[in-house]
Amino acid sequence: MSYMLSLVVPCFNEERTIRVCVGRVLEFAASQDFSVEIVAVDDASTDGSWRILQELAEKHGELKIFKHEKNRGKGAALRTGFVHAGGDFVGIQDADAEYNPADYLTMLEPMLDGRADVVYGSRYLRPDTRRVLYYWHTGMNKFLTAVSNMFTNLDITDMETCYKLFRREVIQELAPRLKEERFGFEPEITARVAQAGCRVYECAISYNPRTYEEGKKIGWKDGARALYCVFHYSAHAAPLPVMVLIYLLIGAASLIVNNISFVVLTQAGITLNSAIIASLVISSVFNYLLCVTLLFRHKSRWSAGGEIFLYALTVSVMGLIDYSVTSLLIALVPFFSTHWSGAKFIASAIGFIGNFALRKWLVFRESGRSRKGGR
Repeated sequence: MSYMLSLVVPCFNEERTIRVCVGRVLEFAASQDFSVEIVAVDDASTDGSWRILQELAEKHGELKIFKHEKNRGKGAALRTGFVHAGGDFVGIQDADAEYNPADYLTMLEPMLDGRADVVYGSRYLRPDTRRVLYYWHTGMNKFLTAVSNMFTNLDITDMETCYKLFRREVIQELAPRLKEERFGFEPEITARVAQAGCRVYECAISYNPRTYEEGKKIGWKDGARALYCVFHYSAHAAPLPVMVLIYLLIGAASLIVNNISFVVLTQAGITLNSAIIASLVISSVFNYLLCVTLLFRHKSRWSAGGEIFLYALTVSVMGLIDYSVTSLLIALVPFFSTHWSGAKFIASAIGFIGNFALRKWLVFRESGRSRKGGR
């Protein structure tokens, strides 16, 4: 069977390693009975990376090179490479010496026999000899993978791995929806893969990490961004218990904002009734912003005005229900006439369930097209 493997190489200021990287891929390609294409994308390097790529492209027809005029990030470079990849299977190769291209042979196996649409190369599956480096870096990778798995319901051991292999039709369908410019690509593509219902496999790969002195670029800010991306791209499609937990946290944060606003407004001399109404409005706006930022898709079915109208309507309806249930319980149940906090607790529980249901299935309800598309 004849086929082509395309390896996309994002490159930014890698003059020390890019020649070695391309050389290793070419050496790997020369020993195979299938074609290997290298698609290198220089992300506006300020060192000699682009010059080296040009020299290599003149000598090797397997190498296609592209250049960004402005630095945009690894995710943007990968999107450019995916669009220009011509292989039946498309993988990722960082422009350093941390990964071994020969591992793609193992990753191709579930692709070739029709079992997989996407294959991840895991650095943590094989209990092999390895270079020992940063505990917190590894710990953060595993933490982000665990959180991502909770949201995507995939049992992946290494979400942050560079080595990801896709069927060309899969990645070229997903690529136009990708938004992340930097290292947020990893949790975003994992979310997209899960939501597309792709068959995902994992294979153990070798890994020789480099130090920050040797050119490693990812830092704690990228870790924080990755955590945000897990919420932003996965929460709306997460298993229901996870969505309820997130909504509970949003509700708790909104309650805190409500109370703080009430205290600040009353201390500023605002009348009691006005402070109650104003703090409710402020906390409702805060709740809405958290919902569309972390949990639900914004404007999935309705226009912006329609969405805000429905949100305000549901807040009003659930506020009326809360008031009515509390009042009825206190009036009709003797126990609650003296223990009114119990009546309020029951009404709040009903309100929590009602608010979540109305937000998920009415205010932020997704159309069929939206569920298939991107955020």
